[in-house]
Amino acid sequence: MTENTTFRDNTTGQHFVTLELLQNNTAIIKLNRPKVNALSIELLLELAQTAKQLTESPPGAVILWGGERIFASGADIDELTNMTAQRGKAREVAEAFYEATHQLSLIPRITIAAISGYALGGGLELALACDFRIAAENAKLGLVEILLGIIPGGGGTQRLARLIGTCRAKELILSGRQLSASEALEIGLINQVTRKDDLFEKALEMGSGFAKGPLVAQYLAKKAIDEGIDTTLQEGLMLERQAFETVFSTKDAQIGLESFLQNGPGKANFIGQ
Repeated sequence: MTENTTFRDNTTGQHFVTLELLQNNTAIIKLNRPKVNALSIELLLELAQTAKQLTESPPGAVILWGGERIFASGADIDELTNMTAQRGKAREVAEAFYEATHQLSLIPRITIAAISGYALGGGLELALACDFRIAAENAKLGLVEILLGIIPGGGGTQRLARLIGTCRAKELILSGRQLSASEALEIGLINQVTRKDDLFEKALEMGSGFAKGPLVAQYLAKKAIDEGIDTTLQEGLMLERQAFETVFSTKDAQIGLESFLQNGPGKANFIGQ
């Protein structure tokens, strides 16, 4: 590991978010709020700060990790108590979730959520803000807010519908039903299921693979997809065309094209520029 940064809550002094940069140029964002990674406002703001730091100085890839036992249990229920009469407090929580998920989505690198145990409510919303989701066999995923008489407030109604379609998203959000890892894979909510003991290594393997790739091309493709899905087809095609023209000015494009001519596909040694 080449770097280790820990953010602290000024009130309690507890470590809520840890950032590690590995030698393979993969960054690990670790959620660290015992006992179940409940997502307090302080944790969310620290996560947003961490994601912003990675946007300003991006590594090769980013993994969001909650630990071997649990990814994140959702919003801090203590902070939600009695909020029905406190619109200002509800707004504060919603803004903290928005900032955390938005900053995660802005990281100009591939982001991977490694999910072990529960990813419920806001925990699943954090995972939805990442590009890919890998889950252990023991994972349970769901937007369960309706069971508390509330609705998702961290992007769940929007990102889940865009990912799996409105019909399935409504069924899950309006029922609060939890999914197993296998069912989540079947409906396209996650990308891969693995053994619990292999989860972190699988995420590292995936992250390091992307970190060795043409980083600018990855970012431009990611940006075209994310921004194009919210526009018309013609506007999306224009975004793609602009990105296609831009990528040809990168060193990696030159390396990739020359490598193809000399050695065939899939053998380029990219430098991330």
